[in-house]
Amino acid sequence: MTSDLDTLLTALYVKIDDEIGDTRWLGRPPRLTDSELVCLAVAQAMLGFASEARWLRFVRSRLGAMFPYVPKQPGWNKRLRAALPLVKRAIRLLAMDADFWFDNHWIIDPTPVECGRSRPTVKRSDLAGWAGYGYCASHSRFFWGLRLYLVCTPTGMPVLWALTNPKLDEREVLTAMLDREPDAVTGRPGLLLIADKGFASKEFEADLALRGAELLRPSFKREKRRKGEPLLKSVRQLIESVNDTLKGQLDLEQHGGRTFEGVAVRVAQRVLALAAAIWHNHKTGKPVMRSLIAYDH
Repeated sequence: MTSDLDTLLTALYVKIDDEIGDTRWLGRPPRLTDSELVCLAVAQAMLGFASEARWLRFVRSRLGAMFPYVPKQPGWNKRLRAALPLVKRAIRLLAMDADFWFDNHWIIDPTPVECGRSRPTVKRSDLAGWAGYGYCASHSRFFWGLRLYLVCTPTGMPVLWALTNPKLDEREVLTAMLDREPDAVTGRPGLLLIADKGFASKEFEADLALRGAELLRPSFKREKRRKGEPLLKSVRQLIESVNDTLKGQLDLEQHGGRTFEGVAVRVAQRVLALAAAIWHNHKTGKPVMRSLIAYDH
């Protein structure tokens, strides 16, 4: 089977339509179905259209045969912002439909999601109270925005994800994520969670042990060398490459959201595009699971 954007969108449409279907609406249902909405959201992220106006013009001129009806920009924006629960369900659906869902090795590394730079923007932003100032060690600078916590398999398939204020403690965030979805951890004997030094804590590791999981992280200078630590160098490259896919190929930092709903769904849109690419590459037997080259043009 060929791997191109049309093939991926067709397979994704069939999967979403069969497993999720359309939302029940009071009155006349919308002309753009939920399955079509999910497919268009994935295509927009993969093709790198940050501008909704340019994206909708492109769909009408180039994808009109696949999507006979496309709403105008206000209608598209309204449907997309309201589609966050649908996008979350689609991410989980694709993850569970791949063999990677049963992988008992998870990696996590929070990455900044900048939402504004100037002080006037920070003062008047609707994100105030949710977004905040944080420090990005990889760029050695402070930023104003959120942090994306992405728990994924070594192939990059998303398992859990969350957007939080950058001032929140990393261990508290991950604990809350595991508390919210305990079923994701159960039934995984020998689950190994691979993280950086920011997750170091005896209490946190004890909590993971109660859940049947173990933490693998780099040791501090005052500590003895931890079990499995020599493997971290190669795994660290995996973590960085997943973040690079989100930022370099899916334009995570150019999300363009200005409200709570806008930022959340646009970040989810990119996580969904990542999951869709991995899912389709897996189903078509491609050697590189996280490659988006076949779908970005």
